[in-house]
This record gives sequence, C-alpha cells and structure tokens, in this order.
Amino acid sequence: MVNDCVRIAIAENVTSRQSLGKRAYHQLSRYKVPTYYRLSAISKATSMISNYRKTLEKHPDAKKPFATKPMLTDCYGFRIIGSHIRIPISIKGVYIKLNKHTQAVISGHTVRSVTLTVRTVSIAFSKETAVMEPTGLIGIDRNLNNVTTATLDGKTQVHDLSEATKIKAMYREVKSHFKRNDVRIGKRIFGKYGLKQRNRVNQRLHLVSKAIVEQAKTEKLGIVMENLKGIRRLYRKGNGQGKEYRSRLNSWSFYELQRQIEYKATWEGIQVIYVHPAKTSSTCAICGSQISECTERLVYCRKCNRTVDRDENAALNIVKRGVRFAPVGLAGEAMVQEPSKQAILKVDASKLTQLTKS
Repeated sequence: MVNDCVRIAIAENVTSRQSLGKRAYHQLSRYKVPTYYRLSAISKATSMISNYRKTLEKHPDAKKPFATKPMLTDCYGFRIIGSHIRIPISIKGVYIKLNKHTQAVISGHTVRSVTLTVRTVSIAFSKETAVMEPTGLIGIDRNLNNVTTATLDGKTQVHDLSEATKIKAMYREVKSHFKRNDVRIGKRIFGKYGLKQRNRVNQRLHLVSKAIVEQAKTEKLGIVMENLKGIRRLYRKGNGQGKEYRSRLNSWSFYELQRQIEYKATWEGIQVIYVHPAKTSSTCAICGSQISECTERLVYCRKCNRTVDRDENAALNIVKRGVRFAPVGLAGEAMVQEPSKQAILKVDASKLTQLTKS
C-alpha cells in the first residue's frame, strides 16, 4: 500500500498528504484490510516523498523510494485490554502480551499509535507536561571526546565520550579491510557493522543525555546549546585535511546528542535554548578578550592572567549567552507582574519497543 501511494505521488507530482489522500484512497480499496490502514499508508508515503524531494536537491540522480521492510502501523483500531494489546489484522484480531515494564511506562499516558514488525511492537505515547520556570541555566559544550557542562554559578562537569570515539575508530578499521568489489554485498556488510556501531554509540549518548537532563530537572535549570548546523562543511573533501582527520570529525555524533537532550528535556518540561557558536572557544568567559592556547586542552587569558580548560571556558560562554534569551536574572532585576497560568504542552515520547516471539 505504501509503495502504491509513492508511485501515485511521483506520477502525479503530489506533495501534500491531503492531495495524496484524494488520489490514492479509493485506489487502495483492492487491499482487503480495514480502511484506516489506508490512512497510515498515505501518511508513511507522504513522509517518504518529502525526504525524497529533499534528497533530489543535492543528488538529482537519487533512486525513487521503495518500502521493503514489512511493517503495519495502526493509529485508530488498536485497543489495550488488560495486559494485552489488540491489533485488528483479522476479524478476531491479534493479541500481543505486554511485559510489566511496558505496562508501567504507558500507564496514565495517551497511546497514539502501534507499529508492528516481524520481531517488534513499537508503541508511541504522549503526555501533558507543564513547562518548568527555570531558576538558572546550564550550558553544554559538545566535543568529540567529551561533553562539558557549566552553570551560571561557575560549576562545571565533564562527561567522558572517549569510549564512543574508540568504537567508531574500531568499526572504521574493520570496514577498511573489506576489499571485495561487489556493491550489493558491500552495502549489506557495511549496513550490518553500521547498525552495530550506532547501537553501541547511542547507548553511551543516552547515558550522558539522561544525566544532563536529570541535573537540569533537579536544579530547575534551562538548557543552552550551540546551534551547530552546517558544521560538516568544515570537514569536506578538498579542505586540505587528512582522510583520517575528516573521518573522525564527520563521525562526530553532535546532532544525535542534541536530539536526545532536546526530546528528554521537552518530556520533562525543560526549556532548551540555542545560541550562535561563534568565538565561544576563543574568547575569555570572564572578560571577553581574546585567548590563546598554551597546551592541547588549556587556554590562557593575558588580561585575566589565568589558565583554564578550553571546554570549560566554552561551556561558560555558552551559558552566559543563554541569559539573553531566557527569563533568568538577578533578584534585583525582577519586575512585578500579574500571575499567569503555567502552560501545558502535549509531548510525544520516543517509541517504546518490545521484542515479540515469532
């Protein structure tokens, strides 16, 4: 059904879900399934077409999208009955038992959709979250081997990510020994090792992002990060950098860490602010003057006559820039205002996935 919708969208140059629905809904009637699965297929095809059009801007010869993974997404007909979830595939439906952890996580929340694959059941749910009024800020400086945080009172903390860098280097070394001149087999092997690398690295990123958000929640802090969009252009081929250097920097998972921090913070009602990254590592966080590197990770300020870790200095610059965009200030700067009701946001969680026995 998804592939039929993709074919119709490309043939008729359809871009929106509403237009695709008008053209494809009745054509999908030949599939003997509940009608709400047509809507799910149309939504999935619309997102695939949107990504395809973005890819065409950079790669005009990109292949047309085609769904190959068996998957069933239900947004309307599923029911949670006790410790089971009922998916209406047949007349009686298919019942899948949920483990105690899954039941505990989704209890009290609104379940939005259920996605069934050959081996897993993924449940997407949401909740209403009150936006927290921050009493301070925490700045995050993302680096290749560590993540450094700093608060407005000058307290800093370093989260080590060197293990993730070693994992990436190990898999680059493994894939570099593959010499067989077969594109089909090469894609399969590279995909296998790429999945293993991603799972191992993401686990370490989850531990760091969880610790940062937990600190922000406990101390009622807003989160400030640099907007690093477009930084990959610094490490393009032809910039005069070595292949190994470009490989290390282009494998930097700065956006994945940002994504994890952002959705976990939103789930807890924590405000996330983005600031411009210019000169956060080259100016002094105390006086704002130019600093110079004296060793590998230390910088020296002539005006302040002090030596400090460059990552801690950058994190302090980031958190101070965030003060301009957040309602955080000294007690003497407060203004009297009418009390306002706290905003309530509906937040979508990441999909909770449970393995099923086939």
